[in-house]
Amino acid sequence: MNKILRTGFILFTTLLLLTGTMPGVSFAKKGSIDYDSFSEVAYGSDGMVATAHPLATEIGKDVLKKGGNAIDAAVAIQFALNVVEPMMSGIGGGGFMMVYDGKTKETNIINSRERAPEGASPDMFLDENGKPVPFEERSTGGEAVGVPGTLKGLEDALDKWGTKRMQQLVAPSIKLADKGFPIDSVLAEAIEENKKALSRSAAKDVFLKNGRPLSDGDTLVQKDLAKTFKLIRSKGTDAFYHGEIGQAIAKTVREKGGSMTERDLAKYDVTMDEPIWGEYQGYNIASMPPPSSGGVFLLQMLKILDGFHLSQYDVRSKEKYHLLSETMHLAYADRAVYAGDPEFVKVPLQGLLHPDYIKERQKMIDPVRVNMNPAAGEPWKYEEGSPDYAAVTQPNDKKYGETTHFTVADRWGNVVSYTTTIEQLFGTGIMVSGYGIVLNNELTDFDAVPGGANEVQPNKRPLSSMTPTIVFDGEKPLLTVGSPGGPTIIASVLQTILHHIEYDMELKQAVEEPRIYTNNMSSYRYEQGVPADVVSSLNRMGHKFGPAPITIGNVQSIQINHDEGIFKGVADSSRNGSAAGLTLKGNKAGY
Repeated sequence: MNKILRTGFILFTTLLLLTGTMPGVSFAKKGSIDYDSFSEVAYGSDGMVATAHPLATEIGKDVLKKGGNAIDAAVAIQFALNVVEPMMSGIGGGGFMMVYDGKTKETNIINSRERAPEGASPDMFLDENGKPVPFEERSTGGEAVGVPGTLKGLEDALDKWGTKRMQQLVAPSIKLADKGFPIDSVLAEAIEENKKALSRSAAKDVFLKNGRPLSDGDTLVQKDLAKTFKLIRSKGTDAFYHGEIGQAIAKTVREKGGSMTERDLAKYDVTMDEPIWGEYQGYNIASMPPPSSGGVFLLQMLKILDGFHLSQYDVRSKEKYHLLSETMHLAYADRAVYAGDPEFVKVPLQGLLHPDYIKERQKMIDPVRVNMNPAAGEPWKYEEGSPDYAAVTQPNDKKYGETTHFTVADRWGNVVSYTTTIEQLFGTGIMVSGYGIVLNNELTDFDAVPGGANEVQPNKRPLSSMTPTIVFDGEKPLLTVGSPGGPTIIASVLQTILHHIEYDMELKQAVEEPRIYTNNMSSYRYEQGVPADVVSSLNRMGHKFGPAPITIGNVQSIQINHDEGIFKGVADSSRNGSAAGLTLKGNKAGY
């Protein structure tokens, strides 16, 4: 058995499986949920779920327990997260669901990324003087709302791989929205931070009580959302894309200054994408292709770093963080120029990952000096054709988005790695009155200044950073990884893989190891745990890490031990997430 898999499995797993000790729901005396009672690490022989919220985890586990597969559980989880994490994702947004099919051994992606409506135009985020509208303004109006794809994606996933009907899988979330649940600290903080935006629409009646933001432990009831889910249960997705829900969405968007019509919703469809594949230290990696920038630049950074033998340096050393920073600068510079929707522009994927191009980028990294002017390279030298777009400087005022990532595996060999979003916390802050749907601000992922690969065009999908990933040992799925965090997503997935494979860390340790992020010389972040003296040393070199740490991402991951037939699930402690394993007496995982 691979030494990476062996670490931490045997000592804890046997006890958990023999005693049947698995995470469960614990209630305080007044009916509030004791979020501390859930486990961030779990084991099971017949299935595993890891999400950013324990109620969603339990709903997913229950689907597996009742005979549903990983795709069924993922659909139920997404509906549940719409209720318990309404600021992160939902049917008012979109996402990428990566699925490894245990039967066919194929890996595919349901791409439900939002699209720009027909009325969108390249200059719609410019003011009358041709200057970019400030992000705070352009991200909260109707023009920011992309045509939602999540619900259509769930339907297509069930059609291709599911065993349960959507009517069954939405039922637990109807109850959760209708009866309410005690909100946790993460949601309470998000409501407080976004109370101004929420007060501008029907959201104020849901998240603010007499103008006061709901607090940790308050009960959140979402009657209108429950009504919407009931409509979907009775009429299917047609209620959303061809019926009254869609009419209400389009009307709301236009009232807020957007152009979306019922026709935009009616013609929306998902795509079935193949992963972008790469190799790192003998492992095969499947990740998200364009219109996400996640996969190609994850693989590019892994290839660049593979030449520096990172683990020769301590995991919290100046040398490690310097090499990470320099690599990120180069990759994100390429991302800013060459990434966009492949239905509209050509992305030089072969060139960006070409061995000779990787060597060029490696030569630009000095182990002891900062490259003060990191810039995009010329990958088109290694790619047929030429770009039909320019490099356009964008305003540096965009806030990092948030989203959610979760992952599921079942006893039949199916694996799901799913990142789903409405972009900023609470998206635009606009709620569809009477239907409880929070609308995304995904179109602000387009460039504000037109002319580049990622300019706004009708029916185009905005550039994303979402990076749902599955790591394979040969042809067998070994590890799922993903995270929220806007452009920081790629860095979070990168470092989790590096910590686990390059540094041979146990999975929970790899997820919790402090991360850094920097996409240019004026944007630096680091997490609590990066030594202060190391930060000072890095800044003396020329880096610009700030005075205080900040949380980066929220990784959910599953590790699959094929030799032992055991799943290990890990939830990142940066939210109140949990992992839950399933062990059915007499059964064995299908690996």
